[in-house]
Amino acid sequence: MLEIHNTLSGKKEEFKPLEENKIKFYVCGPTVYDYFHIGNARSFIMSDIIRKYLELKGYEVTFVMNLTDVDDKIIKKSIQEKVTSKAVAEKYVDAFLEDIEKLKVKRASFYPKATEHIYEIINLIKKLEAKGIAYNIDGNVFYDVSKFENYGALSKKRTEDLESGARIEINEEKKNALDFSLWKKAKEGEPFWESPWGNGRPGWHIECSAMSCSHLGETFDIHAGGNDLIFPHHENEIAQSEGASGKKFVNYWIHFGFLNINNEKMSKSLGNFFTARDILKIYSAETIRFFFAQTHFAGPLNFSEDLLQAAAKGLEKIQNLYDRVLSELNSEKNEANDVEFDFQKYFDLFSQAMDDNFNTPQAAAVIFDFVKEVNRVISQNENISGKFYGQVKLFLDKTAEGVLGIINTKASTTTRNLENELIELLLNVRLEAKQQKNYALSDKIRDDLKALGVILQDGKEKTTFKIVRE
Repeated sequence: MLEIHNTLSGKKEEFKPLEENKIKFYVCGPTVYDYFHIGNARSFIMSDIIRKYLELKGYEVTFVMNLTDVDDKIIKKSIQEKVTSKAVAEKYVDAFLEDIEKLKVKRASFYPKATEHIYEIINLIKKLEAKGIAYNIDGNVFYDVSKFENYGALSKKRTEDLESGARIEINEEKKNALDFSLWKKAKEGEPFWESPWGNGRPGWHIECSAMSCSHLGETFDIHAGGNDLIFPHHENEIAQSEGASGKKFVNYWIHFGFLNINNEKMSKSLGNFFTARDILKIYSAETIRFFFAQTHFAGPLNFSEDLLQAAAKGLEKIQNLYDRVLSELNSEKNEANDVEFDFQKYFDLFSQAMDDNFNTPQAAAVIFDFVKEVNRVISQNENISGKFYGQVKLFLDKTAEGVLGIINTKASTTTRNLENELIELLLNVRLEAKQQKNYALSDKIRDDLKALGVILQDGKEKTTFKIVRE
């Protein structure tokens, strides 16, 4: 039974999809004015892991991630670079798609753009205006928070306790400080669209409501995003969507914890601001994904070079077994022995961990236990059948790679081939040494390979080898 901690209720709940075997899943994507940072990467990767696990369980997942391509930050960047805001957005949409592919994040079912949903945005605002929830002040349209009874339910904030702050837009035209923009009157030099309230552009919050409901319906299963979006962004999404439809907006809210850099908040002013593109130049996607998976998605996470190196080191055990399995599956065996191994036990343990609010640290621990036990079996048995190695590969493909995305299957094939070729080269040198009766060199090659975990088996016709790794 899958249980999810729902931010709205503040507790774990049994997951029950709106439609049997189908899940509608929305994740807040980037505002495309720059390369996304490593904190954003955590949200994108953890959403990807959750989605892939749901698919492993047999659900058909419609996964939507929006692209905010009209925003104050985009306009500011366009002025700085002396290009159009459209050119800025297009550049960083392309960069975003390149970088998440490198991070092994599966493509979304839809990547809706705000500029492609202006019609839906305007219609949503018109509904709110017709219900008396939105008001127009000289071409600027605001949401009247006092008209939505449950405002603050997601963030657990009381409206009477809220004051205008850094994340709350200050505007003297508003009825009160908590009201937020739905439509912004056009300013000179800014992009705009025609509307019933005059030329302008949408506010940030209304874009997500329009895009999510357009692709997933007025009520859908899961909405995810970073903790920093709970208030005011997600709170305002609920107010807008439910204010317009009169229906529950989202059944399960999932939020990802904050990421610090060396125990400090990430900030350009502190010089500790890293984009995912920066980190990918140094560490593999598998290492980054494994690093994130080692901490529960809801908790805070400290990002440091030492921790990344430790993740890379730990990952070697899984990668080494995977490479060994591929090597064994491609080797010829005259006699093969079946061994007993409870693969279902480890599938069940992995599922139990992930069913408990997507507990990736525990799921990773199950994989490590599996690797340790498989290595023990290999070390105690010779000429194991391909069936066994095939089942090992199946488990790792479905869990370590299929869900967590932490095995480099492309590199392992190349590495395995090169490794085998180098060993064969040494075997030929050893054979020549034996033919020349240089037994000292022959024995040295054998002993040195053994020290590296390569066991030679001299036969009548040829010498074969077996790679043994801890």
